[in-house]
Amino acid sequence: MPWFDLSERELAQYRTATAEPDNLDLWWKSRLEEARAAARPPVLSPYAADAYGPLPVWDVEFSGYGGDRVRGWYIRPGGAGDEPLPTVVCFIGYGGGRGLPSEHALLPAAGYAVFVMDTRGQGGRWTLGATADSGFAGPEHPGVMTRGIASPETYYVTRLMVDAARAVEVAAELDGVDPARLAVSGGSQGGGLALAAAALCGEAVRVCQADVPFLCDFQRAVTITGAEPYAEISNFLAQHVDLIPRALDTLRYVDGALLSRRITATCLLSVGLMDEVCPPSTVYAAYNEITAPKEMAVFPFSGHTTPRVHDERKLRHLRAHL
Repeated sequence: MPWFDLSERELAQYRTATAEPDNLDLWWKSRLEEARAAARPPVLSPYAADAYGPLPVWDVEFSGYGGDRVRGWYIRPGGAGDEPLPTVVCFIGYGGGRGLPSEHALLPAAGYAVFVMDTRGQGGRWTLGATADSGFAGPEHPGVMTRGIASPETYYVTRLMVDAARAVEVAAELDGVDPARLAVSGGSQGGGLALAAAALCGEAVRVCQADVPFLCDFQRAVTITGAEPYAEISNFLAQHVDLIPRALDTLRYVDGALLSRRITATCLLSVGLMDEVCPPSTVYAAYNEITAPKEMAVFPFSGHTTPRVHDERKLRHLRAHL
């Protein structure tokens, strides 16, 4: 795929043209308060000691949006005992779920505890999921990006972002977690959720790492890429023309570019300049709104992936700031 978006000079200056809803902060405050009011205590069950031996793993169930029970993993380094550790809350890319603990062993090997949030209504496209979605209504494109899109209160991404914020809140209270050293991390959809969680949880999040983030600058994304998942939205609105104004208004409430203005964590983002899935300008739309300390890893010949060497940059970034 050749370069198709703005030049690097233009990307560095690009700002989203989407207007922020006047009531955005109050609206999100209400969503989070509703979720907290409906929450029940998390349940942690030891998992597969016969497989993981000295690596402690717990199967987690916690309350997310509306009190819905969300699954996850809590994994600690072997031999760490009950020592409060820096902890990374991890979010998963589109179509995937929490997978298996073996997929998340790098951070515990490097000395960090990790809390992995399952993704409601996803999982199975490329890794396992264990959490159902609930509360949706109306027509939708196959996939989840148009589920309940006629209203921000019913939109799927609203539920997902509330889950992400609740995952941070739950992780901060677990035994063996140092709540003063919390990070959020993820790629693609997981990167978008990391930005949202950092924005919604404020100073509770110390470090945010978001690789090639999805869920940013929706209104530009759906007009410049024909790749899914953004194309789920554009294909749906090509038929449901009566819903266009309401859908575009809904997307403003969950736009990672707008939410990123609220981030206080130290950030590391990445972008592939040949990324058709999450176009570079949509990534920069979020990055350029962040006023906290930040870095951007730019990969001129990458699409919707990051080179392996970036894993070590992220580990160094955690070591320096967490």
